[in-house]
Amino acid sequence: MPKPRAAAHAYFTVGDLISRQATARGRKLAMVSDEGSLTYGELDEVTAALAALFRSRGVEAGTVVLLMLDNHADYVLAWLALARIGAIEVPVNTAYFGDILRHVVHSSEATILVAESGYLDRFNAFVVAGSKLASVMVRGRAPAASPATGLQYRQIRFPSAGAAAKGGAGGRGKPRTDHETDFKKIMAVMYTSGTTGASKGVMCTHAHALEYSRCVVEVLDLKPGDRYYNVLPLFHIAGQWAAVFACFIAGATVVLKPRFSVTSFWADIRALKCNVTLLLGAMANLVHRTAPVANEKKHPLDKVLVVPLFPEVRDFERRFGLRVTTNYGSTETGVPLRAGYNKRRPRLFHLANARSCGRPVTDRFELRIVDENDNDVPVGVAGELIVRPKVPWIVMAGYLNQPQKTVEAWRNLWLHTGDMLLRDRAGNYYFVDRLKDAIRRRGENISSIEVENAILKFPKVLECAVYPIPSAFTEQEVMAAVVAKPGVKIDEAELAGFLEASLPRFMIPRFYRVELTLPKTPTGKIQKFPLREQGLSVPHWDRHPAEEK
Repeated sequence: MPKPRAAAHAYFTVGDLISRQATARGRKLAMVSDEGSLTYGELDEVTAALAALFRSRGVEAGTVVLLMLDNHADYVLAWLALARIGAIEVPVNTAYFGDILRHVVHSSEATILVAESGYLDRFNAFVVAGSKLASVMVRGRAPAASPATGLQYRQIRFPSAGAAAKGGAGGRGKPRTDHETDFKKIMAVMYTSGTTGASKGVMCTHAHALEYSRCVVEVLDLKPGDRYYNVLPLFHIAGQWAAVFACFIAGATVVLKPRFSVTSFWADIRALKCNVTLLLGAMANLVHRTAPVANEKKHPLDKVLVVPLFPEVRDFERRFGLRVTTNYGSTETGVPLRAGYNKRRPRLFHLANARSCGRPVTDRFELRIVDENDNDVPVGVAGELIVRPKVPWIVMAGYLNQPQKTVEAWRNLWLHTGDMLLRDRAGNYYFVDRLKDAIRRRGENISSIEVENAILKFPKVLECAVYPIPSAFTEQEVMAAVVAKPGVKIDEAELAGFLEASLPRFMIPRFYRVELTLPKTPTGKIQKFPLREQGLSVPHWDRHPAEEK
Protein backbone atom coordinates (compact mmCIF):
# COMPACT_ATOMS: atom_id res chain seq x y z
CA MET A 1 0.00 0.00 0.00
CA PRO A 2 1.43 3.41 -0.93
CA LYS A 3 2.18 5.78 1.90
CA PRO A 4 -0.27 8.64 2.44
CA ARG A 5 0.81 12.11 1.40
CA ALA A 6 0.85 13.26 5.02
CA ALA A 7 4.65 13.00 5.16
CA ALA A 8 5.07 15.23 2.11
CA HIS A 9 2.90 17.92 3.66
CA ALA A 10 4.11 17.50 7.25
CA TYR A 11 0.74 17.20 8.93
CA PHE A 12 0.76 18.52 12.48
CA THR A 13 -1.46 20.27 15.00
CA VAL A 14 -1.26 23.74 16.50
CA GLY A 15 0.23 22.28 19.68
CA ASP A 16 2.85 20.42 17.64
CA LEU A 17 3.74 23.66 15.85
CA ILE A 18 4.29 25.66 19.06
CA SER A 19 6.28 22.86 20.68
CA ARG A 20 8.51 22.43 17.62
CA GLN A 21 9.28 26.12 17.36
CA ALA A 22 10.00 26.29 21.10
CA THR A 23 12.66 23.64 20.48
CA ALA A 24 14.05 25.19 17.30
CA ARG A 25 13.71 28.91 18.06
CA GLY A 26 13.08 29.18 21.80
CA ARG A 27 14.75 32.55 22.35
CA LYS A 28 13.54 34.19 19.11
CA LEU A 29 10.62 36.60 19.14
CA ALA A 30 7.29 35.06 18.15
CA MET A 31 4.92 37.93 18.86
CA VAL A 32 5.07 41.66 19.59
CA SER A 33 2.04 43.67 20.69
CA ASP A 34 1.05 46.70 22.71
CA GLU A 35 0.97 44.36 25.73
CA GLY A 36 4.60 43.26 25.35
CA SER A 37 6.42 40.46 23.54
CA LEU A 38 6.86 36.71 23.67
CA THR A 39 9.62 34.42 22.46
CA TYR A 40 8.74 31.03 21.01
CA GLY A 41 9.84 29.38 24.24
CA GLU A 42 7.64 31.70 26.28
CA LEU A 43 4.74 31.19 23.90
CA ASP A 44 4.93 27.44 24.54
CA GLU A 45 5.00 27.87 28.32
CA VAL A 46 2.33 30.57 28.51
CA THR A 47 -0.18 28.78 26.28
CA ALA A 48 0.37 25.54 28.20
CA ALA A 49 -0.35 27.40 31.46
CA LEU A 50 -3.46 29.01 30.00
CA ALA A 51 -4.63 25.62 28.72
CA ALA A 52 -4.35 24.27 32.27
CA LEU A 53 -6.39 27.22 33.53
CA PHE A 54 -9.06 26.63 30.89
CA ARG A 55 -9.22 22.96 31.88
CA SER A 56 -9.83 23.99 35.48
CA ARG A 57 -12.79 26.04 34.24
CA GLY A 58 -14.42 23.09 32.47
CA VAL A 59 -12.87 23.22 28.98
CA GLU A 60 -12.14 19.75 27.60
CA ALA A 61 -11.33 18.23 24.23
CA GLY A 62 -14.35 18.86 22.00
CA THR A 63 -15.75 21.71 24.13
CA VAL A 64 -17.11 24.49 21.92
CA VAL A 65 -15.88 27.90 23.14
CA LEU A 66 -16.94 31.30 21.80
CA LEU A 67 -14.23 33.99 21.73
CA MET A 68 -15.29 37.64 21.56
CA LEU A 69 -12.08 39.53 22.20
CA ASP A 70 -10.31 42.56 20.81
CA ASN A 71 -7.09 42.50 18.78
CA HIS A 72 -4.40 41.89 21.40
CA ALA A 73 -1.94 39.23 22.49
CA ASP A 74 -4.39 37.59 24.91
CA TYR A 75 -6.65 36.70 21.99
CA VAL A 76 -3.83 34.76 20.34
CA LEU A 77 -2.96 33.04 23.63
CA ALA A 78 -6.62 32.07 24.13
CA TRP A 79 -7.08 30.33 20.78
CA LEU A 80 -3.68 28.63 21.01
CA ALA A 81 -4.53 27.31 24.48
CA LEU A 82 -7.89 25.99 23.25
CA ALA A 83 -6.18 24.29 20.32
CA ARG A 84 -3.70 22.63 22.69
CA ILE A 85 -6.59 21.17 24.68
CA GLY A 86 -8.41 19.99 21.57
CA ALA A 87 -11.32 22.32 22.23
CA ILE A 88 -13.15 24.00 19.35
CA GLU A 89 -12.69 27.74 19.00
CA VAL A 90 -15.52 29.84 17.57
CA PRO A 91 -14.24 33.39 17.01
CA VAL A 92 -17.02 35.96 17.10
CA ASN A 93 -17.00 39.12 15.02
CA THR A 94 -16.82 41.99 17.51
CA ALA A 95 -19.39 43.95 15.49
CA TYR A 96 -22.08 41.30 16.07
CA PHE A 97 -25.14 41.88 18.23
CA GLY A 98 -28.84 41.04 18.20
CA ASP A 99 -30.09 38.53 15.63
CA ILE A 100 -26.74 37.80 14.01
CA LEU A 101 -25.04 37.19 17.38
CA ARG A 102 -27.96 35.01 18.46
CA HIS A 103 -27.50 32.96 15.29
CA VAL A 104 -23.84 32.26 16.14
CA VAL A 105 -24.54 31.49 19.80
CA HIS A 106 -27.31 29.01 18.99
CA SER A 107 -25.98 27.38 15.83
CA SER A 108 -22.49 26.81 17.27
CA GLU A 109 -23.93 25.01 20.33
CA ALA A 110 -21.17 26.61 22.41
CA THR A 111 -21.24 26.07 26.18
CA ILE A 112 -18.54 28.55 27.23
CA LEU A 113 -17.80 32.15 26.25
CA VAL A 114 -14.51 34.02 26.67
CA ALA A 115 -15.18 37.72 26.22
CA GLU A 116 -14.11 41.26 26.97
CA SER A 117 -16.16 42.75 29.80
CA GLY A 118 -17.30 45.48 27.40
CA TYR A 119 -19.16 42.96 25.21
CA LEU A 120 -21.12 41.18 27.94
CA ASP A 121 -24.25 43.33 27.60
CA ARG A 122 -24.70 41.99 24.07
CA PHE A 123 -25.29 38.51 25.48
CA ASN A 124 -28.74 39.39 26.79
CA ALA A 125 -31.78 37.16 27.27
CA PHE A 126 -32.79 37.49 23.61
CA VAL A 127 -29.37 36.29 22.41
CA VAL A 128 -28.80 33.57 25.02
CA ALA A 129 -32.25 32.11 25.85
CA GLY A 130 -32.62 28.55 24.60
CA SER A 131 -28.92 28.14 23.77
CA LYS A 132 -26.38 25.82 25.43
CA LEU A 133 -24.27 28.73 26.65
CA ALA A 134 -23.83 28.47 30.43
CA SER A 135 -20.64 30.13 31.64
CA VAL A 136 -18.51 33.13 30.75
CA MET A 137 -14.81 33.74 31.37
CA VAL A 138 -14.38 37.51 31.45
CA ARG A 139 -11.31 39.47 30.46
CA GLY A 140 -11.77 42.43 32.78
CA ARG A 141 -14.16 42.84 35.69
CA ALA A 142 -16.74 40.05 35.95
CA PRO A 143 -20.30 40.98 36.96
CA ALA A 144 -22.54 38.95 39.22
CA ALA A 145 -24.48 36.03 37.77
CA SER A 146 -27.31 37.12 35.48
CA PRO A 147 -30.80 35.93 36.46
CA ALA A 148 -32.11 37.07 33.07
CA THR A 149 -29.77 34.82 31.11
CA GLY A 150 -28.69 32.22 33.64
CA LEU A 151 -25.05 32.87 32.75
CA GLN A 152 -22.32 32.47 35.36
CA TYR A 153 -19.41 34.93 35.13
CA ARG A 154 -15.83 34.45 36.32
CA GLN A 155 -12.90 36.74 35.75
CA ILE A 156 -9.91 35.22 34.00
CA ARG A 157 -6.42 36.61 34.40
CA PHE A 158 -4.43 35.93 31.27
CA PRO A 159 -0.71 35.22 31.54
CA SER A 160 -0.08 38.39 29.59
CA ALA A 161 2.60 39.00 27.02
CA GLY A 162 3.82 41.90 29.13
CA ALA A 163 4.49 39.65 32.10
CA ALA A 164 6.33 37.19 29.90
CA ALA A 165 8.45 39.98 28.49
CA LYS A 166 9.60 40.80 32.03
CA GLY A 167 10.77 37.25 32.60
CA GLY A 168 7.57 35.72 33.95
CA ALA A 169 7.69 32.76 31.58
CA GLY A 170 11.36 32.35 30.86
CA GLY A 171 11.02 30.08 27.87
CA ARG A 172 14.02 27.97 28.83
CA GLY A 173 12.31 24.80 29.96
CA LYS A 174 11.68 21.63 28.04
CA PRO A 175 8.96 22.15 25.38
CA ARG A 176 5.52 20.98 26.49
CA THR A 177 4.04 17.89 24.87
CA ASP A 178 0.62 17.87 26.58
CA HIS A 179 -1.46 18.94 23.59
CA GLU A 180 -3.84 17.65 20.94
CA THR A 181 -1.90 15.63 18.35
CA ASP A 182 -4.64 14.52 15.91
CA PHE A 183 -4.51 16.84 12.89
CA LYS A 184 -7.92 15.56 11.71
CA LYS A 185 -9.74 16.99 14.74
CA ILE A 186 -11.87 20.12 14.36
CA MET A 187 -9.85 23.05 15.68
CA ALA A 188 -12.27 25.88 14.91
CA VAL A 189 -15.63 26.82 13.50
CA MET A 190 -15.11 29.96 11.45
CA TYR A 191 -18.30 31.81 10.55
CA THR A 192 -18.28 33.32 7.09
CA SER A 193 -18.42 37.09 7.08
CA GLY A 194 -21.89 37.21 5.60
CA THR A 195 -21.26 39.39 2.55
CA THR A 196 -23.98 37.53 0.66
CA GLY A 197 -26.34 36.45 3.44
CA ALA A 198 -26.55 34.63 6.76
CA SER A 199 -23.26 33.31 8.13
CA LYS A 200 -22.43 29.60 7.97
CA GLY A 201 -20.08 27.91 10.40
CA VAL A 202 -17.16 26.34 8.53
CA MET A 203 -15.63 23.37 10.37
CA CYS A 204 -11.84 23.56 10.13
CA THR A 205 -9.36 20.87 11.10
CA HIS A 206 -5.84 21.59 12.37
CA ALA A 207 -4.53 20.37 9.00
CA HIS A 208 -6.86 22.72 7.11
CA ALA A 209 -5.85 25.83 9.06
CA LEU A 210 -2.13 25.15 8.95
CA GLU A 211 -2.12 24.19 5.27
CA TYR A 212 -3.82 27.51 4.48
CA SER A 213 -1.10 29.25 6.49
CA ARG A 214 1.66 27.29 4.76
CA CYS A 215 0.44 28.59 1.38
CA VAL A 216 0.77 32.15 2.70
CA VAL A 217 4.30 31.38 3.90
CA GLU A 218 5.13 30.23 0.38
CA VAL A 219 3.57 33.12 -1.54
CA LEU A 220 5.20 35.71 0.76
CA ASP A 221 8.50 33.83 0.95
CA LEU A 222 8.17 34.29 4.71
CA LYS A 223 11.40 33.59 6.61
CA PRO A 224 12.83 33.69 10.14
CA GLY A 225 13.76 37.29 10.87
CA ASP A 226 10.79 38.74 8.99
CA ARG A 227 8.54 41.07 11.00
CA TYR A 228 4.91 40.83 9.85
CA TYR A 229 2.64 43.82 10.54
CA ASN A 230 -0.90 42.59 11.23
CA VAL A 231 -3.88 44.89 11.74
CA LEU A 232 -6.54 42.48 10.50
CA PRO A 233 -9.10 41.16 12.99
CA LEU A 234 -7.99 38.07 14.87
CA PHE A 235 -11.48 36.59 14.58
CA HIS A 236 -10.93 36.28 10.82
CA ILE A 237 -8.76 33.81 8.90
CA ALA A 238 -6.72 36.67 7.41
CA GLY A 239 -5.64 37.68 10.93
CA GLN A 240 -5.37 34.20 12.41
CA TRP A 241 -4.15 31.97 9.59
CA ALA A 242 -2.57 34.31 7.04
CA ALA A 243 -0.73 36.31 9.68
CA VAL A 244 -0.22 34.63 13.07
CA PHE A 245 -0.05 30.97 12.03
CA ALA A 246 1.96 31.84 8.92
CA CYS A 247 4.57 33.59 11.07
CA PHE A 248 4.71 30.70 13.52
CA ILE A 249 5.22 28.19 10.71
CA ALA A 250 8.03 30.29 9.21
CA GLY A 251 9.62 31.17 12.54
CA ALA A 252 8.98 34.87 11.84
CA THR A 253 7.69 37.54 14.24
CA VAL A 254 4.08 38.73 14.08
CA VAL A 255 3.52 42.33 15.18
CA LEU A 256 -0.05 42.96 16.34
CA LYS A 257 -1.85 46.28 16.25
CA PRO A 258 -5.49 46.78 17.26
CA ARG A 259 -6.79 48.10 13.94
CA PHE A 260 -5.93 49.52 10.54
CA SER A 261 -5.38 53.28 10.25
CA VAL A 262 -4.29 54.78 6.96
CA THR A 263 -2.93 57.86 8.81
CA SER A 264 -0.65 55.85 11.11
CA PHE A 265 0.23 53.03 8.70
CA TRP A 266 3.67 54.21 7.61
CA ALA A 267 4.59 55.52 11.07
CA ASP A 268 3.84 52.07 12.49
CA ILE A 269 5.80 50.31 9.76
CA ARG A 270 8.87 52.43 10.47
CA ALA A 271 8.64 52.39 14.27
CA LEU A 272 8.00 48.64 14.46
CA LYS A 273 10.55 47.80 11.72
CA CYS A 274 8.11 45.62 9.80
CA ASN A 275 9.09 44.32 6.37
CA VAL A 276 6.00 42.18 5.61
CA THR A 277 2.25 42.76 5.71
CA LEU A 278 -1.08 41.68 4.26
CA LEU A 279 -3.44 44.36 3.02
CA LEU A 280 -6.92 43.83 1.70
CA GLY A 281 -7.34 45.49 -1.67
CA ALA A 282 -9.46 48.28 -0.19
CA MET A 283 -6.78 48.98 2.45
CA ALA A 284 -3.94 49.08 -0.08
CA ASN A 285 -6.04 51.34 -2.31
CA LEU A 286 -6.57 53.77 0.59
CA VAL A 287 -2.84 53.84 1.32
CA HIS A 288 -2.16 54.48 -2.36
CA ARG A 289 -4.67 57.32 -2.46
CA THR A 290 -2.94 59.31 0.30
CA ALA A 291 -1.32 62.59 -0.68
CA PRO A 292 2.35 62.31 -1.76
CA VAL A 293 4.99 63.16 0.85
CA ALA A 294 8.78 63.31 0.84
CA ASN A 295 10.86 60.13 1.14
CA GLU A 296 7.96 57.76 0.46
CA LYS A 297 10.31 54.85 -0.18
CA LYS A 298 12.23 55.33 3.07
CA HIS A 299 10.75 52.50 5.12
CA PRO A 300 11.49 48.83 5.87
CA LEU A 301 8.38 47.39 4.20
CA ASP A 302 9.27 45.08 1.32
CA LYS A 303 6.82 42.18 0.86
CA VAL A 304 3.08 42.87 0.66
CA LEU A 305 0.29 40.38 0.07
CA VAL A 306 -2.62 42.30 -1.49
CA VAL A 307 -5.95 40.46 -1.79
CA PRO A 308 -7.66 41.19 -4.09
CA LEU A 309 -5.49 43.27 -6.37
CA PHE A 310 -6.70 46.72 -7.39
CA PRO A 311 -6.13 48.31 -10.82
CA GLU A 312 -3.35 50.69 -9.71
CA VAL A 313 -1.30 48.00 -7.96
CA ARG A 314 1.68 48.48 -10.29
CA ASP A 315 1.77 52.20 -9.45
CA PHE A 316 1.45 51.25 -5.77
CA GLU A 317 4.54 49.02 -6.06
CA ARG A 318 6.60 51.70 -7.82
CA ARG A 319 5.48 54.57 -5.60
CA PHE A 320 6.46 52.93 -2.34
CA GLY A 321 9.21 50.61 -3.56
CA LEU A 322 7.39 47.38 -2.66
CA ARG A 323 7.14 43.82 -3.93
CA VAL A 324 3.48 42.79 -4.18
CA THR A 325 2.05 39.31 -4.47
CA THR A 326 -1.47 37.89 -4.32
CA ASN A 327 -3.50 34.72 -4.03
CA TYR A 328 -7.07 33.45 -4.00
CA GLY A 329 -8.51 31.60 -1.05
CA SER A 330 -11.50 31.18 1.20
CA THR A 331 -12.37 29.74 4.57
CA GLU A 332 -13.85 26.68 2.91
CA THR A 333 -11.21 25.92 0.28
CA GLY A 334 -7.88 27.08 1.60
CA VAL A 335 -5.58 28.70 -0.98
CA PRO A 336 -5.87 26.87 -4.33
CA LEU A 337 -4.49 29.78 -6.42
CA ARG A 338 -1.45 31.95 -5.90
CA ALA A 339 0.70 34.34 -7.89
CA GLY A 340 3.94 33.08 -9.34
CA TYR A 341 3.10 29.44 -8.76
CA ASN A 342 4.96 26.93 -10.86
CA LYS A 343 5.53 23.45 -9.47
CA ARG A 344 9.04 23.25 -10.93
CA ARG A 345 10.21 26.86 -10.90
CA PRO A 346 8.23 29.13 -8.57
CA ARG A 347 8.59 32.81 -9.43
CA LEU A 348 8.13 34.67 -6.19
CA PHE A 349 6.43 38.06 -6.36
CA HIS A 350 5.61 37.59 -10.01
CA LEU A 351 2.26 39.12 -10.93
CA ALA A 352 1.19 38.03 -14.37
CA ASN A 353 -0.65 41.34 -14.56
CA ALA A 354 -2.62 43.64 -12.29
CA ARG A 355 -5.73 41.45 -12.52
CA SER A 356 -4.76 37.79 -12.18
CA CYS A 357 -5.17 36.13 -8.78
CA GLY A 358 -2.64 33.44 -9.67
CA ARG A 359 -2.28 29.91 -10.96
CA PRO A 360 -3.46 26.61 -9.48
CA VAL A 361 -1.41 25.07 -6.68
CA THR A 362 -1.35 21.81 -8.59
CA ASP A 363 0.34 19.57 -6.03
CA ARG A 364 -2.52 20.15 -3.60
CA PHE A 365 -5.64 21.00 -5.58
CA GLU A 366 -7.62 20.19 -8.71
CA LEU A 367 -9.56 23.13 -10.15
CA ARG A 368 -12.30 23.49 -12.77
CA ILE A 369 -14.40 26.40 -14.04
CA VAL A 370 -17.94 25.28 -14.81
CA ASP A 371 -21.40 26.42 -15.91
CA GLU A 372 -24.61 26.04 -13.91
CA ASN A 373 -24.70 22.32 -14.76
CA ASP A 374 -21.09 21.72 -13.68
CA ASN A 375 -19.89 21.36 -17.26
CA ASP A 376 -16.48 22.84 -18.04
CA VAL A 377 -16.55 26.19 -19.82
CA PRO A 378 -14.05 27.17 -22.53
CA VAL A 379 -10.91 29.17 -21.84
CA GLY A 380 -11.76 32.85 -21.54
CA VAL A 381 -15.37 32.22 -20.43
CA ALA A 382 -16.41 33.00 -16.85
CA GLY A 383 -17.94 30.30 -14.69
CA GLU A 384 -17.99 29.05 -11.13
CA LEU A 385 -14.69 27.87 -9.68
CA ILE A 386 -14.94 24.40 -8.13
CA VAL A 387 -12.16 22.76 -6.16
CA ARG A 388 -11.11 19.28 -5.06
CA PRO A 389 -8.13 18.60 -2.76
CA LYS A 390 -5.42 16.12 -3.68
CA VAL A 391 -4.33 15.96 -0.04
CA PRO A 392 -6.81 14.86 2.66
CA TRP A 393 -8.09 17.21 5.37
CA ILE A 394 -6.92 20.51 3.84
CA VAL A 395 -10.37 21.89 2.99
CA MET A 396 -13.42 22.35 5.17
CA ALA A 397 -14.96 19.37 6.94
CA GLY A 398 -18.41 20.83 6.22
CA TYR A 399 -20.82 23.44 7.55
CA LEU A 400 -21.63 22.99 11.22
CA ASN A 401 -25.12 21.55 11.75
CA GLN A 402 -26.06 22.35 8.14
CA PRO A 403 -25.82 19.00 6.31
CA GLN A 404 -27.96 20.20 3.40
CA LYS A 405 -25.71 23.23 2.82
CA THR A 406 -22.70 20.93 2.99
CA VAL A 407 -24.20 18.59 0.37
CA GLU A 408 -25.05 21.55 -1.87
CA ALA A 409 -21.49 22.89 -1.61
CA TRP A 410 -20.03 19.44 -2.40
CA ARG A 411 -22.41 18.50 -5.21
CA ASN A 412 -20.96 16.22 -7.86
CA LEU A 413 -18.01 15.59 -5.53
CA TRP A 414 -16.51 19.08 -6.06
CA LEU A 415 -16.44 21.92 -3.55
CA HIS A 416 -18.29 24.87 -5.10
CA THR A 417 -16.81 28.24 -4.20
CA GLY A 418 -19.69 30.50 -5.23
CA ASP A 419 -17.15 32.66 -7.08
CA MET A 420 -16.98 33.40 -10.81
CA LEU A 421 -13.53 33.16 -12.35
CA LEU A 422 -12.07 32.73 -15.82
CA ARG A 423 -8.68 31.56 -17.05
CA ASP A 424 -6.55 32.56 -20.01
CA ARG A 425 -4.55 30.36 -22.34
CA ALA A 426 -1.39 30.93 -20.30
CA GLY A 427 -3.03 29.35 -17.25
CA ASN A 428 -3.63 32.55 -15.25
CA TYR A 429 -6.90 32.79 -13.33
CA TYR A 430 -8.99 35.93 -12.89
CA PHE A 431 -11.61 36.66 -10.27
CA VAL A 432 -14.72 38.04 -11.95
CA ASP A 433 -17.34 38.33 -9.20
CA ARG A 434 -19.32 36.57 -6.55
CA LEU A 435 -22.07 34.61 -8.27
CA LYS A 436 -24.69 36.57 -6.38
CA ASP A 437 -23.10 39.89 -7.38
CA ALA A 438 -22.88 39.13 -11.09
CA ILE A 439 -25.42 41.12 -13.09
CA ARG A 440 -27.38 40.19 -16.20
CA ARG A 441 -28.85 43.16 -18.00
CA ARG A 442 -30.86 42.74 -21.19
CA GLY A 443 -28.96 39.68 -22.32
CA GLU A 444 -25.50 40.92 -21.30
CA ASN A 445 -23.43 39.60 -18.40
CA ILE A 446 -21.79 42.32 -16.28
CA SER A 447 -19.04 42.02 -13.69
CA SER A 448 -19.68 44.36 -10.78
CA ILE A 449 -15.91 44.38 -10.15
CA GLU A 450 -15.15 45.82 -13.59
CA VAL A 451 -17.77 48.54 -13.16
CA GLU A 452 -16.41 49.38 -9.70
CA ASN A 453 -12.87 49.66 -11.07
CA ALA A 454 -14.09 52.15 -13.67
CA ILE A 455 -15.95 54.21 -11.06
CA LEU A 456 -12.89 54.33 -8.78
CA LYS A 457 -11.00 56.15 -11.55
CA PHE A 458 -13.38 59.11 -11.18
CA PRO A 459 -11.25 61.62 -9.20
CA LYS A 460 -13.96 62.44 -6.65
CA VAL A 461 -14.83 58.85 -5.63
CA LEU A 462 -13.28 57.29 -2.53
CA GLU A 463 -15.04 53.91 -2.68
CA CYS A 464 -18.07 52.31 -4.26
CA ALA A 465 -20.27 49.24 -4.56
CA VAL A 466 -22.04 48.07 -7.71
CA TYR A 467 -24.89 45.56 -7.45
CA PRO A 468 -27.98 44.33 -9.27
CA ILE A 469 -31.60 45.28 -8.60
CA PRO A 470 -34.68 43.80 -10.29
CA SER A 471 -35.71 45.32 -13.62
CA ALA A 472 -39.20 45.84 -15.00
CA PHE A 473 -37.82 44.52 -18.29
CA THR A 474 -36.92 41.20 -16.59
CA GLU A 475 -33.35 40.38 -15.62
CA GLN A 476 -31.65 43.24 -13.74
CA GLU A 477 -30.54 46.85 -13.69
CA VAL A 478 -27.20 48.18 -12.42
CA MET A 479 -27.01 50.37 -9.32
CA ALA A 480 -23.93 52.08 -7.88
CA ALA A 481 -23.48 53.35 -4.33
CA VAL A 482 -20.57 55.79 -4.09
CA VAL A 483 -18.72 57.60 -1.31
CA ALA A 484 -17.01 60.90 -2.07
CA LYS A 485 -13.49 61.81 -1.05
CA PRO A 486 -13.33 64.23 1.90
CA GLY A 487 -14.18 67.80 1.00
CA VAL A 488 -15.69 67.13 -2.43
CA LYS A 489 -19.20 66.56 -3.76
CA ILE A 490 -20.17 64.04 -6.40
CA ASP A 491 -22.52 65.02 -9.20
CA GLU A 492 -24.19 61.83 -10.40
CA ALA A 493 -24.67 63.06 -13.95
CA GLU A 494 -21.00 64.02 -14.16
CA LEU A 495 -20.00 60.56 -12.92
CA ALA A 496 -22.27 58.83 -15.44
CA GLY A 497 -20.81 60.96 -18.22
CA PHE A 498 -17.29 60.04 -17.09
CA LEU A 499 -18.13 56.34 -17.34
CA GLU A 500 -19.26 56.70 -20.94
CA ALA A 501 -15.61 57.03 -21.95
CA SER A 502 -14.50 53.78 -20.30
CA LEU A 503 -17.45 51.36 -20.20
CA PRO A 504 -19.72 49.81 -22.83
CA ARG A 505 -23.16 51.37 -22.67
CA PHE A 506 -24.82 48.30 -21.20
CA MET A 507 -22.37 48.31 -18.24
CA ILE A 508 -22.93 51.92 -17.18
CA PRO A 509 -25.08 51.98 -14.01
CA ARG A 510 -28.57 53.35 -14.42
CA PHE A 511 -29.10 54.18 -10.72
CA TYR A 512 -26.73 56.05 -8.38
CA ARG A 513 -26.80 56.78 -4.66
CA VAL A 514 -24.25 58.96 -2.85
CA GLU A 515 -23.54 57.81 0.71
CA LEU A 516 -21.34 58.93 3.58
CA THR A 517 -20.26 55.33 4.25
CA LEU A 518 -20.90 51.84 2.92
CA PRO A 519 -21.78 48.82 5.08
CA LYS A 520 -18.69 46.68 5.71
CA THR A 521 -17.47 43.69 7.60
CA PRO A 522 -14.69 44.41 10.15
CA THR A 523 -12.21 43.00 7.62
CA GLY A 524 -13.04 45.82 5.22
CA LYS A 525 -15.23 43.91 2.77
CA ILE A 526 -18.20 45.90 1.51
CA GLN A 527 -21.47 44.15 2.32
CA LYS A 528 -23.67 44.36 -0.74
CA PHE A 529 -26.65 42.36 0.44
CA PRO A 530 -28.04 45.21 2.64
CA LEU A 531 -27.71 47.52 -0.35
CA ARG A 532 -29.45 45.03 -2.65
CA GLU A 533 -32.29 44.61 -0.16
CA GLN A 534 -32.85 48.38 -0.03
CA GLY A 535 -33.20 48.50 -3.80
CA LEU A 536 -34.84 51.73 -4.94
CA SER A 537 -36.41 52.45 -1.55
CA VAL A 538 -33.57 54.89 -0.68
CA PRO A 539 -32.86 58.27 -2.31
CA HIS A 540 -31.14 57.80 -5.66
CA TRP A 541 -30.54 59.38 -9.05
CA ASP A 542 -31.87 57.74 -12.23
CA ARG A 543 -29.85 58.11 -15.40
CA HIS A 544 -32.91 57.23 -17.53
CA PRO A 545 -35.95 58.49 -15.60
CA ALA A 546 -38.21 58.24 -18.63
CA GLU A 547 -37.88 54.46 -18.68
CA GLU A 548 -40.34 52.35 -16.73
CA LYS A 549 -38.98 51.38 -13.33
